[in-house]
Amino acid sequence: MLEVRLVQDESQKKVAFQIREEVFVKEQNVPQDLEYDEFEDASRHFLAYADGKPCGTARWRETSKGIKLERFAVLEDFRSAQVGSALVKTVLEDILAHSGYTGQILYLHAQLNAMPLYKKFNFEIEGDEFIEADIRHVKMVWNG
Repeated sequence: MLEVRLVQDESQKKVAFQIREEVFVKEQNVPQDLEYDEFEDASRHFLAYADGKPCGTARWRETSKGIKLERFAVLEDFRSAQVGSALVKTVLEDILAHSGYTGQILYLHAQLNAMPLYKKFNFEIEGDEFIEADIRHVKMVWNG
């Protein structure tokens, strides 16, 4: 069974950080000081569970440019199990239900290999490709 839950306490946040550490820092060689930022406490974090085992995470936060979805990470063994889709779906539902959403821009910085996932949820590329943490990205904006 696959489910996504809002992170409710520091122990759950620690699990989310462990998943991000595994995916971004160890697998993708993102420097640790770039992975964790001053927005951790201002973000709503989520954990995905497959049969009760934590396997993915994501967060969203409000910015001066709109609402940013970010830090989507799924452990390698679970990447073909629809965990990414469950995370995107839940995060979008949470934004619409809990942000006071009134039509703000919803956007993310997608790694190129993740673009097909976000396109399934009506995100469209906006602007040119750019490098973030030595990884190619594009900005994608949600068109509900």
